[in-house]
Amino acid sequence: MIVEIVCEDPRWEAAGLEAVAGRAAEAALAYLGLDPDACEIAVLACDDARIAVLNAEFRGKPAPTNVLSWPAEELAPEEDGAAPLPPSPELPGMDIALGDIAIAYDTCAREAEAQGISFDAHVTHLVVHGCLHLLGYDHTRPQDAALMERREVEILAKLGVADPYG
Repeated sequence: MIVEIVCEDPRWEAAGLEAVAGRAAEAALAYLGLDPDACEIAVLACDDARIAVLNAEFRGKPAPTNVLSWPAEELAPEEDGAAPLPPSPELPGMDIALGDIAIAYDTCAREAEAQGISFDAHVTHLVVHGCLHLLGYDHTRPQDAALMERREVEILAKLGVADPYG
């Protein structure tokens, strides 16, 4: 698996984001039956100011958020609650470029503290969440949200991370 970290905030390096993101993404992909070694994900490790700009630009919400995702391919199902389409490489034998994730240190730290969980556990959850978005999962429709949440909980359990929704 290729997880490329673009680190704009040095606190992420000190927090070991590369290892945490790699482990979380690998678990999510393997759980969904994808070969992690054949997939690529880029992660922008930033702060609240940077993610607020991205959130305003891409979602029209000029405020910080914890994680944003930009899938390389539209895989979302038309029917609420249906499984997303599988990703495919552009050419046979090429890695599958899944897309980009941005994650904000400040928001992650605040949320982890507020929830009384470890920073690593929260970041693991958010990377899994971001990966699922890259793979066509979403939480805007009720059945899609339930499916995505179940997948997150199951993947996190394999990583020893408690259910963030329970």
